[in-house]
Parts: sequence; C-alpha cells; structure tokens
Amino acid sequence: MWDPDAKSFPTRKELPSIPGAPKDAAWFWGKDDNIGRLNLLTPNRVKTAAAEIKTGKMARTDLPLNVPEQPAFGRETFTHQIKVLRDNVAYDDTYSLNTQSGTQWDGFRHAAHASEVFYNGVKGSDILGPDANERDSLHYWSQHGFAGRGVLLDYRSYANEKGIKYDSASSHPISYEDLEAVGKHQGIDIRPAAQGGDIHIGDILFIRGGWTEDYYSRTREENQAIGLRIFGESGDNIQRWAGVKQEPATIDWLHDCYLAAVGGDSPTFELWPTPADHYNRLHGYLLALWGIPLGEMIDLEKVSQLAKKNKRYTFFFTSAPANVVRGVSSHVNGTAIF
Repeated sequence: MWDPDAKSFPTRKELPSIPGAPKDAAWFWGKDDNIGRLNLLTPNRVKTAAAEIKTGKMARTDLPLNVPEQPAFGRETFTHQIKVLRDNVAYDDTYSLNTQSGTQWDGFRHAAHASEVFYNGVKGSDILGPDANERDSLHYWSQHGFAGRGVLLDYRSYANEKGIKYDSASSHPISYEDLEAVGKHQGIDIRPAAQGGDIHIGDILFIRGGWTEDYYSRTREENQAIGLRIFGESGDNIQRWAGVKQEPATIDWLHDCYLAAVGGDSPTFELWPTPADHYNRLHGYLLALWGIPLGEMIDLEKVSQLAKKNKRYTFFFTSAPANVVRGVSSHVNGTAIF
C-alpha cells in the first residue's frame, strides 16, 4: 500500500504488475480503496495549495444545469419543475437529469477498462444486480473531500494566438506536443516535478479546448443538431469532439504527473471518436486503471479570464461531488479561487 504523502511514485513504465489486474493498473492504495488518486489530496497538500489564493477572486466552473440544452450521446435533457406548497407563500422545486448531461465528474463506476473491469477490480455485478454493493461509489469522494491546486492549460487561447482555427465539435486532436507548447506559452513546464517540471503531485489539471465558447457562439438549432449526432465509430453524422489525443506520450504524462484529477470543457475530454482499439481510450486508463476522477463540460471561461488577468495559471480549486451512495457521476460543484 502506497503512502499518500510520499514525495515520489513509480512512473508508468516502472509500475509493478498486479496479479489478475490489467497491464498498467495502479491499484496500490489498498484492496478496499474507493477514491484512487484523491488519496493524494492529503492535509499537507491541501494546506500548501491554499497559498495559491492571492486575490480572492472566484470563478465557478459549472455550466447551468440546462446546458447543453440537447446533450450528446443520447442522454436525457434537464427538466425543472416548481412545486407549490402554498401559493404566494412557499415553493419547492424538483430536478430530473442525467448526471452525464452537463458539467460532470465521471466516477469510477462510469467506464471500465477494455477487460470489463472497473477501478480496483470492481465488476459490473458490483454496480447493478442482486450482488450490487458500494464499491467505487461516488459518495466516498464526497466523504474524503476534494480540494487542491488547480492548473489550467488554455489550449484555445494559445491556438487563437497562433492562428490555429478549429471547431470544438470536430475531431481536432490536442497532442502532448501541443500541451507542452501551451505550457511554455504560459510559463509552465508541464513535466512532473520529479522530472524537473512544474506539475506537482496531487495537482488538479484542466484543459480548455473552447467547447463552451463555441457552444454560446452557435444558434440553438446548430447546437441541437450537434447534440443529436449519432453515437458511432464511423460515418458523416457521428459524435465528433476536439480533445486530448490518445498517444503514448500523453498517456505516460497523465500517469507520471500523479494528478489528483483531470478535467476539460468538452463532452469527452479525449479526442472523439477514439482509436478503434478500446484499450487506447483515456477513460479506461484514467478511471479504471489509475483511479483519476475525470471532468467533462467544465466551464473554464472565467478561469481563463482570471488566469490571463493575473498572469498566473495555478489557483486553489475546490469541488463538492454529490454524496450519493452507489452514485456513478456527479456535478462538479467547483470553484477556482485566485
């Protein structure tokens, strides 16, 4: 069992094998662990991260619950009803939504590795059915707490300055080389601190690809048509999203930084469609093999504005995942504080 406060951890290439686990699995926090690399958010690291608060300016990172109005991948739309308790005196309201339809943390129950195993050896039968239990449940994240140093890599702003034009609703890849260039542009060496870089163990990484900016620039009809595209691997009218490229350099980097969580502003985080080989999907690596919470459709517009204004791309970040026993995913309920 690893010590969460350790100063260094094995690289992906150095990971010892675990009997019965897929290659590259990093299930070293204990057989009953349910929080993965949130273990890295120790009191010492959270206290250190609080020093990032210099101005007190805050940026919320959750889109309105009805955005996108037409979710992708066939997910349900948000509905909101107001209930009258006593007219003109008291009201309640009720929500109905798919937790994957807007700003979200993908929990460890959301996506398995290609071998059909979830984080720390959890199977589908642990999640649903007569033997269902609380393994990998989202409520463990809430009970542990979720706060630390956030790091923004603002690819969209970098691309705009370099004349790189793309639509975030297209299959535009963001490679490791691109992210390295973004970091240099911002004054950040994106290598892990153990390799001489500026990414610390337990950092929470955000990549802005421009999805939110593009969504608000389109008409309602355009966004609806994009959301209704087919969930498939090939064809003219399939779901396509700009995102992080599934390549060895990126996979090594995401592992070796020992991030507590990663997130982006697109509906997929990674380039979509993914390579034909399911094993290459970043969801499988991040969620199932390494236990890294994965955020999608995170609103990074104000974060980007504050980062540029302060000429600083690190900040304190806090999130409040839903305390739902046996939960799969959650709103981020996040705030970046500069």
